[in-house]
Amino acid sequence: MGSKNKLKRFNENETFKNVIQPTREEVVTNFSLKGKWHSFFKNDNPIVVELGCGKGEYTIALARNNPNKNFIGIDIKGARFWRGAKTAIEENLENVAFVRTQIELVDFIFTENEVSEIWITFPDPQIKYQRTKHRMTNTSFLKKYHHILNEEGIMNLKTDSEFMHGYTLGLLHGEGMKCYMQIIRYIKMKALLKKLQKHKLFMKINT
Repeated sequence: MGSKNKLKRFNENETFKNVIQPTREEVVTNFSLKGKWHSFFKNDNPIVVELGCGKGEYTIALARNNPNKNFIGIDIKGARFWRGAKTAIEENLENVAFVRTQIELVDFIFTENEVSEIWITFPDPQIKYQRTKHRMTNTSFLKKYHHILNEEGIMNLKTDSEFMHGYTLGLLHGEGMKCYMQIIRYIKMKALLKKLQKHKLFMKINT
């Protein structure tokens, strides 16, 4: 995509009511919608978050099929989710929003127990060891997901990477958690992590 098209999309995003593009400072200091997403959507429906939403196709598809839930796509590349945001407006989907920010700031975007479901769809497996901190199911990210998910919260991971699948399974099995699905897609995070609190890896989750 050319720089002119990117600039055009960035500018158009500013006019979309379903796009929020805070600065990093605004996010980490006092993000205005943290704990107030139900007022943004003007309802009390469950909040579902897609992390690394890209162009927003999956977020839009979920919103179409689940009008009684609110969907928020998060990605740092606003020129990508421009397409999803525009489609939502064109189709009058009132249950969709997009936030341009880093995924590692997700616990600054949402307050504790505010989210009912998380989707991570085909993330980069970040195979190299030095990229572990960027792997979206590493210990640090799991703690963040635990914090924002409610008691019945679910995390969905879709991956076609054997490495990512094995890494995630190994992390959970290594901490004594039995996974009931061959492919990790639905993980009840609160229940899972409560069982792991006695283990060293997760002992500081709720502190």
